[in-house]
Amino acid sequence: MDRTNPAIETLNDLILINNDRIIGYEHATNELKDEETELKHLFTNMIGESHKFKMELATEVAALGHDIETGTSTSGKIHRTWLEVKAAFSGHSKKSILEECEFGEDVTKDAYKTAIEDESTPAYIKDILVKQQAIVQAAHDKIKALRNSVEG
Repeated sequence: MDRTNPAIETLNDLILINNDRIIGYEHATNELKDEETELKHLFTNMIGESHKFKMELATEVAALGHDIETGTSTSGKIHRTWLEVKAAFSGHSKKSILEECEFGEDVTKDAYKTAIEDESTPAYIKDILVKQQAIVQAAHDKIKALRNSVEG
């Protein structure tokens, strides 16, 4: 990753976070029961959002003449490994899936907040991030409300 340009670093970090989000929701979708179609649809929409976000961010990185990050973040890989171990012992309840999705949304929200508050992030990039952040916040709130509505 190019560490000489803070804007590139910020954009590429958010690309990695969105890759984590995509993989997280793909994993969550696979863990749901077949009859949980509404939740599968919601997760699929969130995957689509992250693909769109990633493309918007990658367009800016490319326009600045730099390489676009691929893959996922180290922290995302560690979290997914922990989830796999936890699931092996506790199973995959709807509530536990939603709890993990909410955790992922918290991480994503924090990453956007940090990027927007970073003084080295140019205003035109902050405009893009603020729009994406609003969608991430709405997704978080939806996941949290669903988690709160599910019994034990």
